[in-house]
Amino acid sequence: MTPSPPAVRLHGVSKAFGRHTAVDRLDLEIEPGGIYGLLGPNGSGKTTTLRMIMGILRPDGGSAELFGRDPAHVRRREVGYLPEERGLYRRMRVLDVLLFLAEIRGVARRDAEPRARGWLRRLGLEGWWDRRVEDLSKGMQQKVQFVGTVLHEPSLLVLDEPFSGLDPINQDLLEEIVLEFRARGATVLLSTHLMDQAERLCERVCLLSGGKAVLEGDLRSLRVAERTGVVVVDFQGDEGWLSGPEVASVERRGDGLHLMLHPGADAGALLRRAVEAEVELRRFERVEPRLHEIFVRHAGGGSGAVAEGAR
Repeated sequence: MTPSPPAVRLHGVSKAFGRHTAVDRLDLEIEPGGIYGLLGPNGSGKTTTLRMIMGILRPDGGSAELFGRDPAHVRRREVGYLPEERGLYRRMRVLDVLLFLAEIRGVARRDAEPRARGWLRRLGLEGWWDRRVEDLSKGMQQKVQFVGTVLHEPSLLVLDEPFSGLDPINQDLLEEIVLEFRARGATVLLSTHLMDQAERLCERVCLLSGGKAVLEGDLRSLRVAERTGVVVVDFQGDEGWLSGPEVASVERRGDGLHLMLHPGADAGALLRRAVEAEVELRRFERVEPRLHEIFVRHAGGGSGAVAEGAR
């Protein structure tokens, strides 16, 4: 049996705006199924990459494919795209907007209407389907646009900052829906600046910086590969054993003391010294870095870049 082509493939893709190179010879391959995270600080080329994947922008060099085809030749029903810049027909009724979006993606009205009502009910908008879009708050409009993105049940979801501007309850609800699409076998390409959510949702990630992929792969493997000499300890007793040659710095956090070891330091020697000091050791754990730490380490933008997101 012939293997399925990647859901998304970019080969040497570049895009410039005037003298600014937004994306620089980017290679990317996303296999069908699962959730793939596209991360990066401001100006990293994230949104430009998504627009080339969707065929909204044509690359200056290289090639983009969806399911092995030019994006321009992929049926609208196969892909659901939620852009970062939200856009709905503001004077139309909510239900009419959704039926229009469904019909242009090949869903018959008789099927689209019960689906739309079901989705609006699930997202807490049951009493709003006869109201004009302009009567809704920004958060409600965002949920309507999300419904329009998934209403036709696409096999590929491309979501650019889908959680931005939503309260925690609605963020959790959208996360739940994204996970349901993954469980059905859909592919989800997720761009987000919320590192905790990316860590919860994504199996694979790509970190863009300056239009280039600086880190790409399975998230679990990346965390192991990026592991530095950090040991978390929780104990009762004298702290004198912490001043040994292995420990570069100590940071107090809610889950215990975080010990940053010198490069090449032996964590086992530190453990032996704790035993010799006869402290009551409740926790001694070599930890892997959070995605936030990996992001900052490779993006080089500091925590502000994480807070502001990416383009």
